[in-house]
Amino acid sequence: MVKNEDTVCSTDSHPEDPVLSAHKGAVILLETSSGERVYRHDDSLVVTLPLGRSTLTTSWVGGGYREDLQAVFNHHVSRDKHSAKELEGGSIPAYLEIVSRRLGLDPQRSSGLLTAACMENAAISTRSFRGVEVTVIVTAGIDGNGGRVGDPASYYEEDGKFLFIPGTINTILLVGANLPPHTMARALVTASEAKAAALQQLMAPSRYSQGIATGSGTDMSAVIADRTSPCCLTDAGKHSKLGEMIGLCVLEAATRALEMESGITPLSQRDMLLRLERFGVDEAMYWKTASKLEGSNHRTDFLKALREVSRAPSLVGSTSAVLHIMDEISWGLLPETAGRKAAISIMKGLPDMLGCADGVPLDRLLDEKDCIIDNWLRITAWIIKNGKWRGVCGQVPGPEIKEGGPT
Repeated sequence: MVKNEDTVCSTDSHPEDPVLSAHKGAVILLETSSGERVYRHDDSLVVTLPLGRSTLTTSWVGGGYREDLQAVFNHHVSRDKHSAKELEGGSIPAYLEIVSRRLGLDPQRSSGLLTAACMENAAISTRSFRGVEVTVIVTAGIDGNGGRVGDPASYYEEDGKFLFIPGTINTILLVGANLPPHTMARALVTASEAKAAALQQLMAPSRYSQGIATGSGTDMSAVIADRTSPCCLTDAGKHSKLGEMIGLCVLEAATRALEMESGITPLSQRDMLLRLERFGVDEAMYWKTASKLEGSNHRTDFLKALREVSRAPSLVGSTSAVLHIMDEISWGLLPETAGRKAAISIMKGLPDMLGCADGVPLDRLLDEKDCIIDNWLRITAWIIKNGKWRGVCGQVPGPEIKEGGPT
Protein backbone atom coordinates (compact mmCIF):
# COMPACT_ATOMS: atom_id res chain seq x y z
CA MET A 1 0.00 0.00 0.00
CA VAL A 2 1.19 3.47 -0.89
CA LYS A 3 0.25 6.31 1.48
CA ASN A 4 0.62 10.02 0.98
CA GLU A 5 -1.25 13.27 1.29
CA ASP A 6 -0.12 15.14 -1.79
CA THR A 7 -2.33 17.38 -3.84
CA VAL A 8 -2.82 15.89 -7.29
CA CYS A 9 -1.46 18.12 -10.05
CA SER A 10 -2.07 16.00 -13.12
CA THR A 11 -4.01 12.98 -14.31
CA ASP A 12 -1.29 11.41 -16.45
CA SER A 13 -0.58 8.49 -14.13
CA HIS A 14 -4.24 7.50 -13.74
CA PRO A 15 -6.16 9.17 -16.60
CA GLU A 16 -9.32 7.09 -16.12
CA ASP A 17 -9.79 8.15 -12.52
CA PRO A 18 -13.00 10.26 -12.36
CA VAL A 19 -11.96 12.14 -9.22
CA LEU A 20 -8.65 13.20 -10.71
CA SER A 21 -10.35 14.22 -13.93
CA ALA A 22 -12.96 16.34 -12.16
CA HIS A 23 -10.93 17.75 -9.29
CA LYS A 24 -7.24 18.46 -9.68
CA GLY A 25 -7.15 19.75 -6.12
CA ALA A 26 -8.11 16.40 -4.60
CA VAL A 27 -5.77 15.00 -1.95
CA ILE A 28 -4.61 11.40 -2.28
CA LEU A 29 -4.73 9.68 1.12
CA LEU A 30 -3.62 6.23 0.02
CA GLU A 31 -3.50 3.66 -2.73
CA THR A 32 -3.99 0.01 -1.79
CA SER A 33 -1.88 -2.79 -3.17
CA SER A 34 -4.94 -3.86 -5.19
CA GLY A 35 -5.22 -0.47 -6.88
CA GLU A 36 -8.07 1.25 -5.03
CA ARG A 37 -7.38 4.94 -4.48
CA VAL A 38 -8.69 7.05 -1.61
CA TYR A 39 -9.03 10.82 -2.04
CA ARG A 40 -10.21 13.64 0.14
CA HIS A 41 -11.91 16.50 -1.68
CA ASP A 42 -13.74 19.23 0.24
CA ASP A 43 -16.41 17.50 2.33
CA SER A 44 -15.98 14.03 0.86
CA LEU A 45 -13.71 11.00 0.91
CA VAL A 46 -13.83 9.03 -2.32
CA VAL A 47 -12.62 5.48 -2.96
CA THR A 48 -12.26 4.80 -6.67
CA LEU A 49 -12.55 1.16 -7.68
CA PRO A 50 -10.75 -0.68 -10.49
CA LEU A 51 -12.77 -3.12 -12.56
CA GLY A 52 -13.77 -6.40 -10.98
CA ARG A 53 -14.80 -5.13 -7.56
CA SER A 54 -17.71 -6.45 -5.50
CA THR A 55 -19.38 -4.07 -3.06
CA LEU A 56 -21.85 -4.47 -0.22
CA THR A 57 -23.05 -1.17 1.24
CA THR A 58 -25.86 0.12 3.43
CA SER A 59 -26.39 3.22 1.29
CA TRP A 60 -29.70 4.39 -0.14
CA VAL A 61 -27.98 4.74 -3.51
CA GLY A 62 -25.93 1.89 -4.92
CA GLY A 63 -26.61 -0.07 -1.77
CA GLY A 64 -26.82 -3.81 -1.25
CA TYR A 65 -24.61 -6.19 -3.22
CA ARG A 66 -23.23 -4.83 -6.50
CA GLU A 67 -20.57 -5.82 -9.03
CA ASP A 68 -20.61 -2.70 -11.21
CA LEU A 69 -19.70 0.19 -8.92
CA GLN A 70 -16.81 2.51 -9.80
CA ALA A 71 -16.64 4.39 -6.50
CA VAL A 72 -17.77 4.55 -2.90
CA PHE A 73 -17.74 7.88 -1.07
CA ASN A 74 -18.23 9.22 2.45
CA HIS A 75 -19.72 12.71 2.61
CA HIS A 76 -19.99 15.25 5.41
CA VAL A 77 -23.44 16.78 5.96
CA SER A 78 -23.70 20.06 7.82
CA ARG A 79 -24.94 19.73 11.41
CA ASP A 80 -27.62 22.32 10.75
CA LYS A 81 -29.47 19.88 8.48
CA HIS A 82 -32.07 18.13 10.61
CA SER A 83 -34.29 16.38 8.08
CA ALA A 84 -34.06 14.89 4.59
CA LYS A 85 -36.19 17.65 3.07
CA GLU A 86 -33.59 20.23 4.13
CA LEU A 87 -30.99 18.56 1.93
CA GLU A 88 -30.42 19.75 -1.59
CA GLY A 89 -32.75 17.71 -3.74
CA GLY A 90 -35.22 17.21 -0.90
CA SER A 91 -34.37 13.58 -0.13
CA ILE A 92 -31.38 11.41 0.76
CA PRO A 93 -31.26 9.53 -2.59
CA ALA A 94 -31.55 12.78 -4.54
CA TYR A 95 -28.86 14.42 -2.42
CA LEU A 96 -26.48 11.48 -2.86
CA GLU A 97 -26.92 11.68 -6.62
CA ILE A 98 -26.14 15.40 -6.55
CA VAL A 99 -22.99 14.77 -4.52
CA SER A 100 -21.95 11.98 -6.88
CA ARG A 101 -22.13 14.26 -9.90
CA ARG A 102 -20.19 17.03 -8.13
CA LEU A 103 -17.44 14.52 -7.41
CA GLY A 104 -17.31 13.58 -11.08
CA LEU A 105 -18.91 10.19 -10.44
CA ASP A 106 -21.70 8.34 -12.21
CA PRO A 107 -24.62 8.23 -9.72
CA GLN A 108 -25.71 4.92 -11.19
CA ARG A 109 -22.30 3.37 -10.48
CA SER A 110 -21.39 4.87 -7.14
CA SER A 111 -22.55 4.48 -3.55
CA GLY A 112 -22.42 7.13 -0.86
CA LEU A 113 -22.40 7.28 2.94
CA LEU A 114 -23.46 10.35 4.93
CA THR A 115 -22.21 11.68 8.25
CA ALA A 116 -21.86 14.86 10.31
CA ALA A 117 -18.23 13.93 11.06
CA CYS A 118 -15.46 15.89 9.33
CA MET A 119 -13.47 14.14 6.62
CA GLU A 120 -10.24 15.58 8.03
CA ASN A 121 -10.84 13.36 11.03
CA ALA A 122 -10.94 10.12 9.06
CA ALA A 123 -8.73 7.35 10.45
CA ILE A 124 -7.14 4.63 8.32
CA SER A 125 -5.76 1.28 9.44
CA THR A 126 -4.14 -1.44 7.30
CA ARG A 127 -2.96 -4.99 7.95
CA SER A 128 -1.77 -7.75 5.66
CA PHE A 129 -1.09 -11.48 5.86
CA ARG A 130 0.31 -13.71 3.11
CA GLY A 131 -0.48 -11.22 0.40
CA VAL A 132 -4.01 -10.35 1.58
CA GLU A 133 -4.35 -6.71 2.55
CA VAL A 134 -7.18 -5.29 4.67
CA THR A 135 -7.72 -1.52 4.87
CA VAL A 136 -10.36 0.21 6.97
CA ILE A 137 -11.38 3.88 6.76
CA VAL A 138 -13.53 5.24 9.59
CA THR A 139 -15.12 8.57 10.41
CA ALA A 140 -16.74 8.64 13.82
CA GLY A 141 -18.86 10.95 15.91
CA ILE A 142 -20.60 9.54 18.97
CA ASP A 143 -21.09 12.42 21.39
CA GLY A 144 -24.56 13.40 20.13
CA ASN A 145 -26.00 10.18 18.76
CA GLY A 146 -24.46 7.26 20.61
CA GLY A 147 -26.93 4.45 21.15
CA ARG A 148 -27.13 0.88 22.39
CA VAL A 149 -28.91 -1.71 20.29
CA GLY A 150 -32.45 -2.05 21.64
CA ASP A 151 -32.66 1.55 22.89
CA PRO A 152 -36.01 3.37 22.48
CA ALA A 153 -36.49 4.43 18.86
CA SER A 154 -36.03 8.05 17.78
CA TYR A 155 -38.42 7.92 14.80
CA TYR A 156 -40.81 5.79 12.81
CA GLU A 157 -40.19 5.97 9.09
CA GLU A 158 -43.28 6.81 7.09
CA ASP A 159 -43.26 7.86 3.46
CA GLY A 160 -39.48 8.09 3.64
CA LYS A 161 -39.52 10.85 6.26
CA PHE A 162 -37.29 10.87 9.35
CA LEU A 163 -34.90 13.14 11.22
CA PHE A 164 -31.11 13.45 11.13
CA ILE A 165 -29.22 13.35 14.41
CA PRO A 166 -25.57 14.50 14.37
CA GLY A 167 -23.09 11.75 15.07
CA THR A 168 -22.37 8.73 12.89
CA ILE A 169 -19.72 6.04 12.59
CA ASN A 170 -19.11 5.24 8.93
CA THR A 171 -16.84 2.34 8.01
CA ILE A 172 -15.36 1.52 4.60
CA LEU A 173 -13.63 -1.87 4.47
CA LEU A 174 -11.39 -2.85 1.56
CA VAL A 175 -10.21 -6.45 1.25
CA GLY A 176 -7.58 -7.41 -1.31
CA ALA A 177 -9.10 -10.82 -1.96
CA ASN A 178 -12.06 -12.40 -3.73
CA LEU A 179 -14.94 -12.69 -1.27
CA PRO A 180 -18.18 -14.47 -2.20
CA PRO A 181 -21.32 -12.50 -1.26
CA HIS A 182 -21.86 -14.52 1.93
CA THR A 183 -18.29 -13.77 3.05
CA MET A 184 -18.84 -10.06 2.44
CA ALA A 185 -21.95 -10.19 4.61
CA ARG A 186 -19.93 -11.92 7.35
CA ALA A 187 -17.20 -9.28 7.01
CA LEU A 188 -19.85 -6.61 7.61
CA VAL A 189 -20.95 -8.41 10.78
CA THR A 190 -17.35 -8.72 12.02
CA ALA A 191 -16.71 -5.03 11.36
CA SER A 192 -19.88 -4.11 13.25
CA GLU A 193 -18.83 -6.23 16.22
CA ALA A 194 -15.43 -4.53 16.22
CA LYS A 195 -17.03 -1.09 16.21
CA ALA A 196 -19.17 -2.06 19.19
CA ALA A 197 -16.08 -3.42 20.98
CA ALA A 198 -14.23 -0.12 20.41
CA LEU A 199 -17.09 1.80 22.01
CA GLN A 200 -17.27 -0.66 24.89
CA GLN A 201 -13.55 -0.30 25.56
CA LEU A 202 -14.03 3.47 25.73
CA MET A 203 -17.18 3.14 27.87
CA ALA A 204 -18.93 5.49 25.43
CA PRO A 205 -22.43 6.13 26.78
CA SER A 206 -25.72 5.76 24.98
CA ARG A 207 -27.66 9.02 24.77
CA TYR A 208 -31.00 7.20 24.90
CA SER A 209 -30.60 4.77 27.80
CA GLN A 210 -28.28 3.92 30.70
CA GLY A 211 -26.38 1.45 28.53
CA ILE A 212 -22.97 1.53 26.87
CA ALA A 213 -23.21 2.53 23.21
CA THR A 214 -22.82 -0.10 20.50
CA GLY A 215 -22.83 2.44 17.68
CA SER A 216 -24.80 5.48 16.60
CA GLY A 217 -28.34 5.41 15.28
CA THR A 218 -27.22 6.38 11.78
CA ASP A 219 -24.08 4.28 11.16
CA MET A 220 -23.31 3.24 7.59
CA SER A 221 -20.87 0.69 6.18
CA ALA A 222 -19.34 -0.50 2.93
CA VAL A 223 -17.36 -3.64 2.14
CA ILE A 224 -15.26 -3.83 -1.04
CA ALA A 225 -13.66 -7.02 -2.35
CA ASP A 226 -11.52 -7.87 -5.39
CA ARG A 227 -13.11 -10.49 -7.66
CA THR A 228 -9.99 -10.54 -9.84
CA SER A 229 -7.81 -11.81 -6.99
CA PRO A 230 -6.67 -15.45 -7.25
CA CYS A 231 -7.16 -15.69 -3.47
CA CYS A 232 -10.75 -16.60 -2.59
CA LEU A 233 -11.68 -16.44 1.10
CA THR A 234 -14.92 -17.99 2.32
CA ASP A 235 -14.93 -16.93 5.97
CA ALA A 236 -14.60 -13.55 7.66
CA GLY A 237 -15.68 -14.64 11.14
CA LYS A 238 -13.67 -14.25 14.32
CA HIS A 239 -11.92 -17.64 13.95
CA SER A 240 -10.49 -16.69 10.53
CA LYS A 241 -7.32 -14.68 9.90
CA LEU A 242 -9.37 -12.35 7.70
CA GLY A 243 -11.79 -11.77 10.56
CA GLU A 244 -8.91 -11.06 12.92
CA MET A 245 -7.47 -8.45 10.56
CA ILE A 246 -10.87 -6.83 10.01
CA GLY A 247 -11.47 -6.69 13.74
CA LEU A 248 -8.08 -5.19 14.58
CA CYS A 249 -8.27 -2.61 11.79
CA VAL A 250 -11.76 -1.47 12.76
CA LEU A 251 -10.82 -1.32 16.45
CA GLU A 252 -7.78 0.81 15.69
CA ALA A 253 -9.42 3.11 13.14
CA ALA A 254 -12.65 3.61 15.12
CA THR A 255 -10.71 4.42 18.29
CA ARG A 256 -8.52 6.95 16.50
CA ALA A 257 -11.45 8.52 14.63
CA LEU A 258 -13.42 8.94 17.87
CA GLU A 259 -10.42 10.69 19.39
CA MET A 260 -10.06 13.10 16.48
CA GLU A 261 -13.76 13.85 16.03
CA SER A 262 -15.20 13.64 19.54
CA GLY A 263 -12.15 13.85 21.80
CA ILE A 264 -12.95 10.48 23.37
CA THR A 265 -9.82 8.63 24.49
CA PRO A 266 -8.96 6.11 27.23
CA LEU A 267 -7.49 9.01 29.23
CA SER A 268 -10.45 11.33 28.74
CA GLN A 269 -12.78 8.58 29.97
CA ARG A 270 -10.81 8.29 33.22
CA ASP A 271 -13.28 10.54 34.96
CA MET A 272 -15.93 9.68 37.56
CA LEU A 273 -18.35 12.31 36.25
CA LEU A 274 -18.11 10.98 32.70
CA ARG A 275 -18.73 7.43 33.92
CA LEU A 276 -21.82 8.57 35.85
CA GLU A 277 -23.16 10.59 32.93
CA ARG A 278 -25.15 7.73 31.40
CA PHE A 279 -27.09 7.42 34.65
CA GLY A 280 -28.15 11.06 34.53
CA VAL A 281 -25.66 12.27 37.14
CA ASP A 282 -24.08 15.68 36.58
CA GLU A 283 -22.57 18.48 38.65
CA ALA A 284 -25.98 19.97 39.38
CA MET A 285 -27.20 16.69 40.85
CA TYR A 286 -24.03 16.39 42.90
CA TRP A 287 -24.49 19.85 44.37
CA LYS A 288 -28.17 19.19 45.08
CA THR A 289 -27.10 16.17 47.13
CA ALA A 290 -24.14 17.94 48.76
CA SER A 291 -26.16 21.01 49.77
CA LYS A 292 -28.31 18.83 52.05
CA LEU A 293 -25.30 17.37 53.86
CA GLU A 294 -23.32 18.82 56.73
CA GLY A 295 -20.36 20.99 55.86
CA SER A 296 -19.65 24.36 54.33
CA ASN A 297 -22.15 25.30 51.61
CA HIS A 298 -19.80 26.95 49.12
CA ARG A 299 -20.97 25.73 45.71
CA THR A 300 -17.98 27.02 43.75
CA ASP A 301 -15.47 25.39 46.09
CA PHE A 302 -17.40 22.13 46.08
CA LEU A 303 -17.60 21.91 42.30
CA LYS A 304 -13.90 22.73 41.93
CA ALA A 305 -13.03 19.93 44.35
CA LEU A 306 -15.49 17.58 42.63
CA ARG A 307 -13.81 18.09 39.25
CA GLU A 308 -10.38 17.42 40.77
CA VAL A 309 -11.42 14.33 42.72
CA SER A 310 -13.38 13.02 39.74
CA ARG A 311 -10.16 12.24 37.86
CA ALA A 312 -8.47 10.24 40.61
CA PRO A 313 -7.81 6.78 39.10
CA SER A 314 -8.64 4.95 42.35
CA LEU A 315 -12.03 6.66 42.56
CA VAL A 316 -12.71 6.02 38.87
CA GLY A 317 -11.95 2.35 39.48
CA SER A 318 -14.46 2.15 42.33
CA THR A 319 -17.02 4.01 40.22
CA SER A 320 -16.52 1.53 37.41
CA ALA A 321 -17.01 -1.42 39.77
CA VAL A 322 -20.23 -0.01 41.23
CA LEU A 323 -21.68 0.90 37.82
CA HIS A 324 -20.85 -2.52 36.45
CA ILE A 325 -22.88 -4.02 39.29
CA MET A 326 -25.76 -1.80 38.16
CA ASP A 327 -25.30 -3.03 34.59
CA GLU A 328 -25.37 -6.65 35.72
CA ILE A 329 -28.55 -6.01 37.69
CA SER A 330 -30.19 -4.51 34.59
CA TRP A 331 -29.04 -7.50 32.48
CA GLY A 332 -30.49 -9.96 34.97
CA LEU A 333 -27.10 -11.36 35.95
CA LEU A 334 -27.38 -10.23 39.57
CA PRO A 335 -30.43 -10.05 41.86
CA GLU A 336 -31.02 -6.43 42.80
CA THR A 337 -30.79 -7.03 46.56
CA ALA A 338 -27.47 -8.86 46.26
CA GLY A 339 -26.17 -6.23 43.85
CA ARG A 340 -27.02 -3.41 46.25
CA LYS A 341 -25.22 -5.17 49.08
CA ALA A 342 -22.12 -5.65 46.92
CA ALA A 343 -22.17 -1.99 45.85
CA ILE A 344 -22.59 -0.78 49.46
CA SER A 345 -19.62 -2.93 50.46
CA ILE A 346 -17.46 -1.15 47.88
CA MET A 347 -18.68 2.24 49.09
CA LYS A 348 -17.84 1.39 52.69
CA GLY A 349 -14.25 0.94 51.58
CA LEU A 350 -14.03 4.37 49.94
CA PRO A 351 -12.95 6.33 53.04
CA ASP A 352 -10.02 4.03 53.70
CA MET A 353 -9.01 3.95 50.04
CA LEU A 354 -9.20 7.74 49.79
CA GLY A 355 -7.24 8.33 52.97
CA CYS A 356 -10.09 9.56 55.17
CA ALA A 357 -11.06 6.49 57.19
CA ASP A 358 -11.84 8.47 60.34
CA GLY A 359 -14.96 10.53 60.85
CA VAL A 360 -17.05 9.47 57.85
CA PRO A 361 -20.60 8.70 59.11
CA LEU A 362 -21.20 5.58 57.02
CA ASP A 363 -24.33 4.60 58.93
CA ARG A 364 -26.00 7.89 58.05
CA LEU A 365 -24.76 8.07 54.47
CA LEU A 366 -25.39 4.50 53.28
CA ASP A 367 -28.70 2.67 53.25
CA GLU A 368 -29.23 -0.60 51.37
CA LYS A 369 -32.92 0.25 50.91
CA ASP A 370 -31.97 3.25 48.72
CA CYS A 371 -30.85 2.97 45.13
CA ILE A 372 -27.16 2.53 44.38
CA ILE A 373 -26.75 5.93 42.72
CA ASP A 374 -28.27 7.80 45.68
CA ASN A 375 -25.89 6.04 48.07
CA TRP A 376 -22.92 6.79 45.83
CA LEU A 377 -23.83 10.45 45.58
CA ARG A 378 -24.22 10.84 49.32
CA ILE A 379 -20.94 9.28 50.40
CA THR A 380 -18.76 10.83 47.71
CA ALA A 381 -20.43 14.24 48.06
CA TRP A 382 -19.94 14.14 51.85
CA ILE A 383 -16.24 13.25 51.53
CA ILE A 384 -15.65 16.03 49.00
CA LYS A 385 -17.75 18.66 50.80
CA ASN A 386 -16.04 18.09 54.14
CA GLY A 387 -12.54 18.06 52.66
CA LYS A 388 -11.83 14.69 54.22
CA TRP A 389 -9.80 13.42 51.30
CA ARG A 390 -6.33 14.84 50.81
CA GLY A 391 -6.96 14.91 47.04
CA VAL A 392 -9.27 17.92 47.31
CA CYS A 393 -6.22 19.95 48.26
CA GLY A 394 -4.81 19.59 44.74
CA GLN A 395 -2.99 16.26 44.80
CA VAL A 396 -5.22 14.62 42.20
CA PRO A 397 -3.43 13.81 38.91
CA GLY A 398 -4.64 16.17 36.22
CA PRO A 399 -5.36 15.12 32.63
CA GLU A 400 -1.81 15.92 31.62
CA ILE A 401 -0.40 13.31 34.03
CA LYS A 402 -0.85 9.91 32.42
CA GLU A 403 -0.50 7.93 35.60
CA GLY A 404 -0.53 4.25 34.70
CA GLY A 405 -2.51 4.98 31.55
CA PRO A 406 -1.94 4.55 27.83
CA THR A 407 0.38 6.92 26.08
